[in-house]
Amino acid sequence: MVIRSLRREPGFYQRLWRLSLPIILQNLITTSLGFADTFMVGLLGNAEMAAVTAANVPIFIIQVVIFGFQSGLAVLVSQYWGRGDTDNINRCIGVALYAVTGFATAISLITFFFPTQVLGLITPNQALIDLATSYIQIVGFSYIFNGISSIYAGVQRSTEYPAFGMFLFGISMCVNTFLNYVLIFGKFGAPALGVTGAAIATFTSRVVEFLVALGFALFNHRLPLKPSCIFRPGTFIFRSFVKYSTPVVANEAMWSLGTSMLTVIMGHMDNSQDILAAYALIGNIDKLSTVVCFGIAASAAVIVGKEIGAGTDHKKVYEISWTLLLVSLMIGGGVMLLLLGLLPTFFLPVLFPLFKLSTGATLAATSMAIVYAIFMPMRAFDITNITGVLRAGGDARTASIIDITPLWLVAIPLMAVTALVFNAPVPLVCIAMQAENLCKCPLGLIRFRSRKWIHDITRIEP
Repeated sequence: MVIRSLRREPGFYQRLWRLSLPIILQNLITTSLGFADTFMVGLLGNAEMAAVTAANVPIFIIQVVIFGFQSGLAVLVSQYWGRGDTDNINRCIGVALYAVTGFATAISLITFFFPTQVLGLITPNQALIDLATSYIQIVGFSYIFNGISSIYAGVQRSTEYPAFGMFLFGISMCVNTFLNYVLIFGKFGAPALGVTGAAIATFTSRVVEFLVALGFALFNHRLPLKPSCIFRPGTFIFRSFVKYSTPVVANEAMWSLGTSMLTVIMGHMDNSQDILAAYALIGNIDKLSTVVCFGIAASAAVIVGKEIGAGTDHKKVYEISWTLLLVSLMIGGGVMLLLLGLLPTFFLPVLFPLFKLSTGATLAATSMAIVYAIFMPMRAFDITNITGVLRAGGDARTASIIDITPLWLVAIPLMAVTALVFNAPVPLVCIAMQAENLCKCPLGLIRFRSRKWIHDITRIEP
């Protein structure tokens, strides 16, 4: 049954990997940028690494909501691309740009004027708050520029040109890594600014990223910008964006807030500094290990959305989507085996000592790595099903319910009880953190098999 489902028409897998590989490389580059930050700041000490982890909680919310706008935009753009409607694609860009710049600006101003209050919600550790204050004030503004460039890169991805995002964020990573080295440690005559240097490096790299995206957009003939459509998108596209993108944005906002709550729980544990230091490292390893999963999911969104927009019958759309889900499940299994193999051969003897993790942080990091690995196949399936297939089918509302409800009703309460009430061992806390997947996977599968998620959202005329 599985082998038969994996058999597709000639050229299917070539198309899948042609779309996926640039997205995977883009995600790898973006994640590596965060890993470089963690690595260089981690060389300063556990306290500095824990401080940056705490400061990145509200920044993470900005990033994920930007991803939500990008994903919501992809629902419309991929289907309009199937119809060849570039005017409405430009109108979608306009609505998304208004939304993302407004949101990022608001959060940036809050983190700039009220940094200690925001950080105080994350951790009561005053030493960490003092270290993180300048970082959060500077980095917040960088995501205004990143939001704009991410929206444009998302449009290029949804119109089957994912290589642009890989190129764009590759430049950003190189700039950020070089400036991190110069400004954190004081190289080439620059002052050694430590955590503040990391923030300045991130801000500068995002500005460069924005300028590169703007230059490409102004001279791109493949998908030319139409200012009249962008600046005056119209009420019909606005309503469509609100209808199909708001659930995605709300999903990402609630998911990022829920994930941040897990970090807040860690920040209030007795051994919070060790836990946060371990989470800073393993969180980045987890992001690196899921880049292939998110690459397949993004490709699935483009493939499924374009098929629906082009008028493909529902039976074929379902079969294509099931193949993509099976591919994701298999990739998740491969990543699980890789992580479990790297733990005794590389993480424990090489990576953890390189970051100078304390004994407590090393034990916490080991527990997190094992639990993350075991849940990887299930998570890979969920990522493609929710962020790829269901959203591309116009079923964003149900996808959001499946994604968010287990996090808030299962993972957060269970982790709070195990960590703060019973003071349970770290492995049990880590299992509680991942418990949402035990609910999310079967719920998503039930919805997928119902086929009620397949909707052509571009056939409704104004």
